[in-house]
Amino acid sequence: MQFTLEGLWAEMGLFARLVVFVMAAMSVASLYVMGERGWFFFRSARESRAFAARIAKLIEGDGGLNAAADANLGRGPVGYLGRVLGAGLAAFKSAPANPDVATESVARALERQASREVQTLKRGLGLLATVGSTAPFVGLLGTVVGIVSAFQKMAETGSGGLGTVSKGIAEALVTTAFGLLVAIPAVMAFNFLQGWVDGRSVDIAESSNELLDAVSRHYATRA
Repeated sequence: MQFTLEGLWAEMGLFARLVVFVMAAMSVASLYVMGERGWFFFRSARESRAFAARIAKLIEGDGGLNAAADANLGRGPVGYLGRVLGAGLAAFKSAPANPDVATESVARALERQASREVQTLKRGLGLLATVGSTAPFVGLLGTVVGIVSAFQKMAETGSGGLGTVSKGIAEALVTTAFGLLVAIPAVMAFNFLQGWVDGRSVDIAESSNELLDAVSRHYATRA
């Protein structure tokens, strides 16, 4: 038996190969989520920064909130921040004249859209968490089966030499290593992406509060 990838694969049993295929599928799925979420986050952050610059310019101008609401900035590629603040501006535009009712309406619109955006940002992270937590156990399952196979071989031959059990031990080591190889990047990516989402949640909350402050100032100047 050759202790190379080709040699180990040739000596693997059916169950061990099945475990490797399962972990390969888990690895491909996690890599897809990493790439897709990375690109989505980069694009959303860029669009949100551009939206924040546009809306700040409008609010600080002579038209104030009315100009920002009439501009319909919440449409198009505006990122997570644009969709949240766009929902708040839409609520402000259609709100009644009563300041308290209008402010409450804007706050509810911001909260609803913020919850939707956070869930959108988290899409796919559950798969990374699942892969990171289960891949080592799938590899361990292959390890257990490999060891059982080794002991069965020992019982059949009546010998306990290294040559007798090397095949089963090799299967066990390969599946264990593969499980860790799949799990470690998934856990690292999940922690990084989850931290990014948490940071953007703070940004959304702060921007929503700033818009509510602007709404309050708008009605205060009209009182």
